[in-house]
Amino acid sequence: MGCYPTHLTHLHGLPVHVFPVVEEEGHTPLPAPGSVAWKLTTEGEFPFDSLWRRFLDQVRTDQVTALVLGAWWDEWDENGIDPVLELLTAAAPRFPRLRAVFLGDVVSEESEISWIMQGEVTRVLRAWPGLRELGVRGADGLVIEPLRHDGLHTLRIESGGLPPDPVRALAACDFKALRHLDLWLGTTRYGGDCTREDIAPLLTTPAGCPELRHLGLRNSDIQDDIAAALAGAPVVAGLESLDLSMGVLSDDGGAALLAGRPLTHLRSLDLRHHFMGDELVERFRETLEPHGVSLALTPARRRSHLRDGPEARYVAVGE
Repeated sequence: MGCYPTHLTHLHGLPVHVFPVVEEEGHTPLPAPGSVAWKLTTEGEFPFDSLWRRFLDQVRTDQVTALVLGAWWDEWDENGIDPVLELLTAAAPRFPRLRAVFLGDVVSEESEISWIMQGEVTRVLRAWPGLRELGVRGADGLVIEPLRHDGLHTLRIESGGLPPDPVRALAACDFKALRHLDLWLGTTRYGGDCTREDIAPLLTTPAGCPELRHLGLRNSDIQDDIAAALAGAPVVAGLESLDLSMGVLSDDGGAALLAGRPLTHLRSLDLRHHFMGDELVERFRETLEPHGVSLALTPARRRSHLRDGPEARYVAVGE
């Protein structure tokens, strides 16, 4: 916790395998198409369309179940991911077994998270009605169009700053099978301008997500507001796990959460990277651990941050 995301090692239960950027004589044979999550990355040096064509030529894509997209640009990117998504979705009939996609498996040496230029990512869901898992890293230019999708089980958006429009659009989606929703809301310094009012539609009785069992609203500089909103939110009753980690949760938000709807039915509650004092941390332990709730709680970031007030607090992942 508290550091930039690393490259994925697995997706949809499969190890990530990087498709070679350039073809080399005598290279190791490629793995079986359905045995790995295929990662395509240009390493910032080669046109993505050439890499994509070679992948389609060399891999039995009708057997592929998971795709990971790393850096797709060969120079500074002004168009975002949309041109790449056009290539991917145009080839959708060649991927009948695709069940998982991750867009933007990029680390800080390649691009800061706030610089990753996303696009209209819901086109992936329209192209693959059977998709089970969608992950997105970066939120600059992110567009989500409200839609119905009956197959999606897991949706994860990692960002240093998630704007309000995609969050509100998610609340308008109809995801009947969604069980795991994880949003990194980020900070206003990097476009994370969501307010409690923007989050509220996600916290009502989830008519669009009746199967939701895990909710992550984390890495946020409005973590206290989120905790207070969750205290009276109908969605909590159906959850098995709740993640409010990586943000600036203080005694105000923590106390509101404890005073709200009971949390003793949860299997796990993650509050790591917080700014609560020892007394409230102990109250969480005394209230939840006797009921078998797995509680992830690290010590407060630093005593000086508790003393100096909100301006000294910080999210785990910003830029």
